[in-house]
Amino acid sequence: MKKRTAPLLVLPLFLAAILALQGCSYFNKGKEETVQQEPVEIMYNKAGRKLDAGEFLEAAKAFDAVEQNYPYSQWATRSQLMAAYAHYKELKYKDALEALNRFIDLHPGDENISYAYYLKALCYYEQISDVRRDQKMTELALESLKQVKTRFPDSKYAKDAALKMDLTLDHLANKEMEIGRYYLVRKQYHAAINRFERVAEQYQTTSAVPEALHRLTESYISLGMKAEAEKSAAILAENYPDSSWYKDTYRLFNPDALPRKASTYDRTIGKIKNIFN
Repeated sequence: MKKRTAPLLVLPLFLAAILALQGCSYFNKGKEETVQQEPVEIMYNKAGRKLDAGEFLEAAKAFDAVEQNYPYSQWATRSQLMAAYAHYKELKYKDALEALNRFIDLHPGDENISYAYYLKALCYYEQISDVRRDQKMTELALESLKQVKTRFPDSKYAKDAALKMDLTLDHLANKEMEIGRYYLVRKQYHAAINRFERVAEQYQTTSAVPEALHRLTESYISLGMKAEAEKSAAILAENYPDSSWYKDTYRLFNPDALPRKASTYDRTIGKIKNIFN
């Protein structure tokens, strides 16, 4: 019986060895197949088609795959920027900013560097929140837009950056006005004056300045500071004679009189303040 059992034991071991060898060749074959990649142009074009189709998250992944598989090609550089754009379109601003900062650090001389800075500014700009909330993103947007305007003044993005800078400044000025009004309603006049003065001095090109000058006049009158009230009123008359805020300011001094048009006067502070007497 021992002579019969020996072959039965050897046969399974022999088959196991064969299967093991076949298994190795099978898995090695699989490894060889996974190593083979699509040509970079095909991968890049597929990613582009996903982007065009609005599949932004999938497009970002596909562009990342191009960079990972062909890290030293020109396609990798393009893919970094395109992945950032895809994240931006998907409203994934944090991911977009990480990709853009990396692109800017690695390729400062790239022909598309101005666009990278512009897209970075847009990522912050799109996150600007209501004036009642924290304005950190507004400040970052302003700084990034300034970089586009100063670094690339001749680029096609400079004009739009300048326009968005004006809107961003307006937003920051209105934030100061909201805080100033808060203090004014609560009769905390000195705190209100600090905010309104900041608008008049630091945000001179914004639409908030006429109201800031009116509110300054209002605050000074409440504190009995006639000279300061007259000065801010005169500046308002000098620079914004057609503003509704000028009319409201005039009535602070002359409640029953219709405001005269400031352009009829010699508009120096010394002469204009006489209209309030």
